[in-house]
Amino acid sequence: MRQLLAVARQIAPADASVLITGESGTGKEMLARYVHQHSRRSQQRLVSVNCAAIPENLLESELFGHEKGAFTGAVVRRVGKFEEAHGGTLLLDEISEMDPRLQAKLLRAIQEREIDRLGSTAPIKVDIRLIATSNRDLEAEVAAGRFREDLWFRLNVVNLHLPPLRERPADIVMLARHFSAKYTASNGLPHRSLGSAAMALLKSHYWRGNVRELENCMYRAVLLAMGDEIGADDLVLQGNVAPDGNVADQPLVGRTVAEVERDLILKTLRYTTGNRTIAAAILGISIRTLRNKLRQYGEEGLPVPPPGAGSGEPMAKSA
Repeated sequence: MRQLLAVARQIAPADASVLITGESGTGKEMLARYVHQHSRRSQQRLVSVNCAAIPENLLESELFGHEKGAFTGAVVRRVGKFEEAHGGTLLLDEISEMDPRLQAKLLRAIQEREIDRLGSTAPIKVDIRLIATSNRDLEAEVAAGRFREDLWFRLNVVNLHLPPLRERPADIVMLARHFSAKYTASNGLPHRSLGSAAMALLKSHYWRGNVRELENCMYRAVLLAMGDEIGADDLVLQGNVAPDGNVADQPLVGRTVAEVERDLILKTLRYTTGNRTIAAAILGISIRTLRNKLRQYGEEGLPVPPPGAGSGEPMAKSA
């Protein structure tokens, strides 16, 4: 990450187009803002457009603007994002989601540095620095005919690739502490440090949602933690499954069978909101075995979820 940021800072003063790639949630927009902040255009605006969030029939008007009466409902003239970003930086987020027809018009705007408002007869010159992001393999998209090759070459002057969080284990604890401090402060809660077991669990998780998933995880932990520190049991992690559908094996390394069994039982119980009968069925063990395990965990001082509805036990009864 230090090397990546050094390259980003080195190319920031230039006006070359930048393509930022990486999985969803890795921080592509944050990196785009970093480039803009260290560019010669930092005193001007950074205008962002999410190409995946705007319907195709509206995206053209959003980018290039329109004249009054250009289409039904165009009651006033509208300035597009290209004009708004004049003198600054235009960020096209998730550009791979853009319709191929609109890609052709975008290519011309990048090449000529001029745009045509919908319904206008005169081109408008624009002075922008373009940054685009994508969570897809654009080279594969080009090969599949879903993305224009000439546009890809225009955008890919400098490529900054953000590695997934699971390949940056040294960043995980630092980011977790940052988010913990952020959300304890914003919610008026006392500061809680990260316990060693929680740190080990965070570093072993697959993080399919990357930094965004970690942020949500720490927000939940801050709200759920009851002790002086955030422990492993305060972390509600989503399924530790890789994109190919295989269960990630990182959490098993360096851990005993008893620890893995304990975590599996407690996580399953949380998943069933305390219902012992359903949890036992999912785990493939008898309800008696489950109750014995939970009694053991309770005696060891571990927080055991209380019985939920349909458990076959009184709600006030402990494990």
